[in-house]
Amino acid sequence: MAHGAAKRIALQNEQALRNLRLGIFIPTLLSAVFRLLFRRTSLPPSKGSLALYVVTYLPALFLSRYLERMGTTRRDPTTGALISPGEDLNQPGVTEWCFDILYVTWACQIGSGAFGDWVWWFYLVIPLYAGYKLWSNFIGPMFGWSGGASSQAAEGGGEKETISKRQEKLRKRSERGDPRVRSVRK
Repeated sequence: MAHGAAKRIALQNEQALRNLRLGIFIPTLLSAVFRLLFRRTSLPPSKGSLALYVVTYLPALFLSRYLERMGTTRRDPTTGALISPGEDLNQPGVTEWCFDILYVTWACQIGSGAFGDWVWWFYLVIPLYAGYKLWSNFIGPMFGWSGGASSQAAEGGGEKETISKRQEKLRKRSERGDPRVRSVRK
């Protein structure tokens, strides 16, 4: 069964990597085509526009290579048998954030070609979201300022501790003096 899961992850990773490789070139191509079709007056692009494109393309290239290295499956060269499926590219966390950054970059590249350089302002979503996550997970709780639902639930329900059924049963046995239960002294 575990081998079946490895094959499934390998197939998903291979599909994601194919899409990733296409995603590196297609937004660049679409940006140029849209610039030709809709914004002929912006040809050739200004130095600022070109610099913005290069500055955002480099992190996208780095992240795509990182994801490619992480998710590449390894197969036996002679038999083609699966050796390692690579890391699961569908896992939440950093991998998911890498894909999000790539998607925002690609959308800004295509949008700047079609609508103008003002679309690059949407790229600010990335540092704003990073700041929000940093604040809500690290800085805010460090100073006791987390105003999320979990802190409100902790304040309201802090008096009553949740106990599992097994713990409740053991507590009742120990109150009756059952010899099977050892009491733990605090």
